[in-house]
Amino acid sequence: MNEAVTIRHLTHQYPDGTVSLEDVSLTVHEGERLAIVGQNGAGKTTLFLHLNGSIKSPLDNVLVFGESVRSMPIEERIQKVGVVFQDPDDQLFMPTLYDDVAFGPINMGLSRDEVDRRVREALKTVGLSGFEDRVPHHMSYGEKKRAALAAVLSMEPRILVLDEPTANLDPKNRALLIDLINRLNREKGITTIVAMHDVNAVSYLADRVVVLNTTIVADGDAHSIFSDSKLLKENNLEAPDAYKLFRIMGCYGYACCNALPLSVADAPAALDASLEENGGAISLRRDVRTAEELREVFERFEY
Repeated sequence: MNEAVTIRHLTHQYPDGTVSLEDVSLTVHEGERLAIVGQNGAGKTTLFLHLNGSIKSPLDNVLVFGESVRSMPIEERIQKVGVVFQDPDDQLFMPTLYDDVAFGPINMGLSRDEVDRRVREALKTVGLSGFEDRVPHHMSYGEKKRAALAAVLSMEPRILVLDEPTANLDPKNRALLIDLINRLNREKGITTIVAMHDVNAVSYLADRVVVLNTTIVADGDAHSIFSDSKLLKENNLEAPDAYKLFRIMGCYGYACCNALPLSVADAPAALDASLEENGGAISLRRDVRTAEELREVFERFEY
C-alpha cells in the first residue's frame, strides 16, 4: 500500500521558544482512517499545518505521496492535502456559498465549466445542493461545517485532514458528518486524518489511533489505546463512555468478550457474544468484591 504521508523526525519550535512538536515520525498509508488524539496544546494543529505546507519545515521531512511538501507548489499541495479547520467561519468568507466553494478551483486556474462542475458536485456530496446562493454566515452551524468541507472537496484532495470535525455539533449533524467522512473514504478512497477530543466518535471514524503529546507516545488500534488507563491518564484523555459502562458491568459479574465495545453501535455485538458464551443468558450480581472493583475502575478511568 502506498504511503500517503511520511513524517520523519519532525520538530517545530515557535518564536517564543515553545516546542510544539518534537521528533515526530509517522507514516499514513493511502486509504487509511487515522485519528490523532491528545490534550490541548499537544501539537495536533501544528502537525496539520505542516501537512498542507502552511508551516514549512526547513528539512524535507514531511512527504506527501513521496514528495516533499516544502518544495511542492501550492497548486499541487491543495490537490493532495485538504485541511478542514475546527471553526468553519475560518474557511467561509465569500458573499455566497457558491463563491466559497469555487474559490479554490478558481485559484487553481481551472476553466469556468470545470469550476462549476466541481462546485455542484462538492455541494451535492455534502448534502447542500440548492444552497449555492445562501450567505454562509446565515447558515446553521452544522450546515457551515459541511459547507467548509465542500470548499475543500472542490479541490479534489487525495488526503482529507479534519480538525475536531464533530465539535459543537448536535446529534443529527454529528451523525451526518461522521457518515459523510466515512463515505468519502469508502467510496472515493480518500485518506482521512482526524484530530479529536470526542473520544466517543473515534471508533466511528478511525481504525488506527495515534496519541500525540508533542511527540508520539502511542500508536495502535482503538481498543489497545482506550483500554490502557495509564496511557490515558498520563495524556489527559478518557475512554469512551460505552467502554467505561461495560467495565462497570464487569464489576457486577458481567462476562464479556475480550474486546469491550468502544461505541453504542458496537454494544449489541458484544452483548450477543456474551449471550452465546453464557448459554443465552446474562446475569449480574453484587458481592463483597463489587465495591472494591468499582473503586478500581473509577480510579483508572475517571478524573
